[in-house]
Amino acid sequence: MKNTFLILLTILTVAFGHGQDKNKSVNFEIKGNCSMCKNRIEKAAIKIKGVKFASWNSETKEFHAIIDEHKSSIDAIKKEIALVGHDSDGFTAPQKVYDSLPECCKYRDPNTMHMDHGKH
Repeated sequence: MKNTFLILLTILTVAFGHGQDKNKSVNFEIKGNCSMCKNRIEKAAIKIKGVKFASWNSETKEFHAIIDEHKSSIDAIKKEIALVGHDSDGFTAPQKVYDSLPECCKYRDPNTMHMDHGKH
């Protein structure tokens, strides 16, 4: 009887602990400049299966998301965001996609840092 109880308790503990780990808060840098970049980055991220929340700060370049680790990963998010034109550590946007961004969004060009990004 005691062994059965211990086995049941172990199974419940493992099952409960595993279920609690699936949602994770992640933060990393994404290159961009303005509110149009913010919209593009967040829209690309939230479309990914397993991404429950996505937010990017244009001043700090910090991206924050809550993800289900069983359905998505940081690399999957970075890859999708690169495909819409924004670089991050380890993932570079394709040149053709980057070139198609509006002028104010071209973060690789130091001159865009001086543009008035608040009017977009």
